[in-house]
Amino acid sequence: MKLDQLRVLDGIVTQGSFRKAAEVLHKSQPALSQAIKNLEEETGLCLLSRDSYRPELTPAGRAFYRQARVVLDQVQVLKELANRLSATQEPLVRLSVSATCPLGEVLAAIGELKQAFPATDIRLISDAMGGSAERLMEGEADLVIASADGLPAEAIVAAPYAVVNIIPVAHPDYPPARIGKRLSNAEMNSYVQVVVAGTGQGRFEQTRDVVPDGMRWTVSDFATKKHIIAAGMGWGGMPEHLVAAELQAGALVPLSLEGYPVRRSQLLLMRRREGSLGLVANALWELLAAERCVHRASAI
Repeated sequence: MKLDQLRVLDGIVTQGSFRKAAEVLHKSQPALSQAIKNLEEETGLCLLSRDSYRPELTPAGRAFYRQARVVLDQVQVLKELANRLSATQEPLVRLSVSATCPLGEVLAAIGELKQAFPATDIRLISDAMGGSAERLMEGEADLVIASADGLPAEAIVAAPYAVVNIIPVAHPDYPPARIGKRLSNAEMNSYVQVVVAGTGQGRFEQTRDVVPDGMRWTVSDFATKKHIIAAGMGWGGMPEHLVAAELQAGALVPLSLEGYPVRRSQLLLMRRREGSLGLVANALWELLAAERCVHRASAI
C-alpha cells in the first residue's frame, strides 16, 4: 500500500469524479483507475462503487477512507512542520475575504504580520457569493474567510471566524417600509431588490434570499448597494455591521418579509487540506484563528 494510492482515493472522494481528481492531482484518468485497482487488490476490498454516475464509497470504502484520511492528515502535519523548520518568508500571501466579513480584526492581523515580515506582500481580496470558495479550490488564495457552502468538507481545514446578521433594509420612505405589515414574496415582486453579483464563475453558488421572479438591480459591491437603498431606489439584504449607523439614525429601516427573514451567516477561516502553507501564510492563519480574533454574534 502506497501513500500515493491513498492520495488518489482522497482526490476522487473530495473532487467527486475521476476527471476532476485527475486535474487536481495532475495525473491521467487511466493512472488513477489503475491506482485504485491496485489498492483494491492489495486490500481485498471494493472501495468505490461504479454503479452511479459519480464514484461513491462502498460501506467498506467509507471505513477504509476514514483511516486513510487520518494517515494523510498526519503526513500533512509532518510536512508543515518540516516546512516551518526550514522555511524562509514567501514573497506573497493571498487572503480572500467575503464582502460580508467585518474587516477590523483582519486588518489588525495583517498590520501585525507586516511588522514581523515586511518583505512579504499581503494581498487582500474582497469576494462575493462563492468567489472566495472558488479562489481557494482553484489555488488562487492561500486563506479565505467565507461561507463553506458547496465546499467538500474533506478538502478543507476550517475554523469558525464570525457570525454576521444579514438584514433586509430599505429607506423609510420606500413603499414596503411604509406598509406596516409582514410582506410575502408575491407582494415584493414589484419592488426592486438590489443584489451583489458573485465574483466567481459559479462553481460554488452561494446566492441567498433572492425573491424569485422579482425585479432586481445587480451591483458589484455592498457600498454601491447601500447607496442605492439609501437613495430610496430599492431594497436589499445588508450585513448588520455595514448599516448599523444608518439603522440607528433611522436613515434605513429593517423590513418584515416572509421570504427574507434576518439570516445568521457563519463565516469560516479556511485553507486547503492538501498543500502546505508558507511561513507567513501560516503565521496569518494562527493570528486569525486565535481566540481573540473570533467574533461573537453579539459583537457584530
